[in-house]
Amino acid sequence: MRLAIEQLQHQFLSPVQVAASHKVMGLDSQLVRDGTYFVVEAGGRIAGCGGWSFRATLFGGDDSIVAREPARLDPLRDAAKIRAMYTDPAFVRRGVGALILDLCEAAARQAGFARVELMGTAAGVPLYRSCGYSPLGPLDQVAVGEVLVPLQRMIKSLV
Repeated sequence: MRLAIEQLQHQFLSPVQVAASHKVMGLDSQLVRDGTYFVVEAGGRIAGCGGWSFRATLFGGDDSIVAREPARLDPLRDAAKIRAMYTDPAFVRRGVGALILDLCEAAARQAGFARVELMGTAAGVPLYRSCGYSPLGPLDQVAVGEVLVPLQRMIKSLV
């Protein structure tokens, strides 16, 4: 996760924004406890990871400054959340992110959700667009002290 944030975001964010990104990203261990987190391995290494959630939290990890909301979502009304997506920089553009998205979407669909949404980083938005996600509103700016970290809320229909 640290490598993905530090090495993949630098093409899109300033060094100060990359450093601040650690305060709004990271693993949410609730996903692991819920059994909705996937890890993809290649050659004995973790190539990527990511999950989906039936809880209201859109983004943020265990150590982030973002408030998390563990309330359960209603599949008939709400969109499932795609969360904590990271690809090891050594495995970018090899289909790892798309595979994880497919796994998450299939699991959310099986749980009765008709839509999924996520909060994409600047580095992640191109992948999400290529996988059928559309921006939901204008670009968000999350403040970490005086540093603004840009994030894009995105949505996709599963039907």
